[in-house]
Amino acid sequence: MIHDKRILGQTRKAIQDYDMIREGDQIAVGVSGGKDSLTLLVALRKLMDFYPVRFELKAITLAMGIGEPDFSPVSDLCREIGVEHIIEDTYIGKVVFEARQEQNPCSLCANLRRGALNNTALKHGCNKVALAHNRDDVIETLLLSTFYEGRIHSFSPVTYLDRKDIYVIRPLIYVEEKQIKAFIKTNNIQIVHNPCTANGHTKRQYIKELLTELSSDKRDIKSNIFGAIKRSGLDGWHG
Repeated sequence: MIHDKRILGQTRKAIQDYDMIREGDQIAVGVSGGKDSLTLLVALRKLMDFYPVRFELKAITLAMGIGEPDFSPVSDLCREIGVEHIIEDTYIGKVVFEARQEQNPCSLCANLRRGALNNTALKHGCNKVALAHNRDDVIETLLLSTFYEGRIHSFSPVTYLDRKDIYVIRPLIYVEEKQIKAFIKTNNIQIVHNPCTANGHTKRQYIKELLTELSSDKRDIKSNIFGAIKRSGLDGWHG
């Protein structure tokens, strides 16, 4: 099975640091077909082989109702590593871009996707949902919230949704985006193109480019921000 020892080690450390997985968990991995979600799926599947508690995985892909994406590479990978692949059809794209015609569609789209993924996970007997947010996502979300919402916030390593009675976990929070890109390239894993017309033209993309520019002058700026988040006690984080 394809894997990366460093990514696997960072994933396991995050899971242990924040008690993300317990005995008998049924975990739905949100798999869009992008580099992050495919890396998370492979890492968790490899972890199943030696982790001290037993857990099961299911890969869930939401068809967004935008274009005609081909999810066969995801299905092929799932067969290769022995994970059930569930494709759930939705009308999220049509709601966001046609019915609502949102000027800033990302927030609504994200909320609808979270709801659909959680509902699908519950329907298939899962008690946890694993999302593929990486370390760069954590940092970017903090800056987005600070700059555009006037609040200091980033998503939590673990979130309990009491209305759904389901946990959301983020095992890639210690993994850098550049590691994920290298992993995908080295193992020649085929990703699924994101058909969203807003992709690459968002405030998050602006923040990503800003951080790249700032890092050219101070290489450890991302590490400093991430360390500050961990030490802050913000939203379930701890040092």
